Amino acid sequence: MAKKSTRTTSEDSQASTTDSAATSTASEATQAATSVTDDQAEQTTAVDPTQQITDLKAQLDAKDDQLLRAQAEIVNMQNRNKKEQAALLKYDGQALAKDVLPVLDNLERALATPADDEAAQQLKKGVEMVYGHLQDALKKHGVTEVAAAGEKFDPNIHQAVQTVPVDDDHPADTVVQVLQRGYLLKDRTLRPAMVVVAQ
Repeated sequence: MAKKSTRTTSEDSQASTTDSAATSTASEATQAATSVTDDQAEQTTAVDPTQQITDLKAQLDAKDDQLLRAQAEIVNMQNRNKKEQAALLKYDGQALAKDVLPVLDNLERALATPADDEAAQQLKKGVEMVYGHLQDALKKHGVTEVAAAGEKFDPNIHQAVQTVPVDDDHPADTVVQVLQRGYLLKDRTLRPAMVVVAQ
């Protein structure tokens, strides 16, 4: 009975030793596999420094290009705004000047009417004064009359409403008569002159 017990204990001890050895071998294998996996991960995550520098330089060049384009666009916008403001200042009052031109036309018609008696002549003098002051005010603000009679026809400042045959006094494409005066605001046509042209 004692011999059987001793044998069982010895067998248990051998089994325990075998289990321990197996566990140790498995642990070593796991560590080795983990080590190999870590080495592979380091190799895959490691980036070539030269390639990384090249990529960063390319990104920096792209950003520099974007910055230069943005700065150029800002400069262009500023220049456009300056030109628009200059044009607004240069042609300031264009709408008012256009609205005043019919008044000028009516004053001219009033002055063209003959004044027979003294009262009519006094009235005509008053109209002449108003007409003169209005012309001076317009000239002060850059409104000038378009040169027309006897000039060569220019479609930019003249509007032909009638044609007459060419003669010795009026060569072809010459303004023969002005039906309505035209005006310029500085270098812009405010209203073209209505003219008769020799053809």
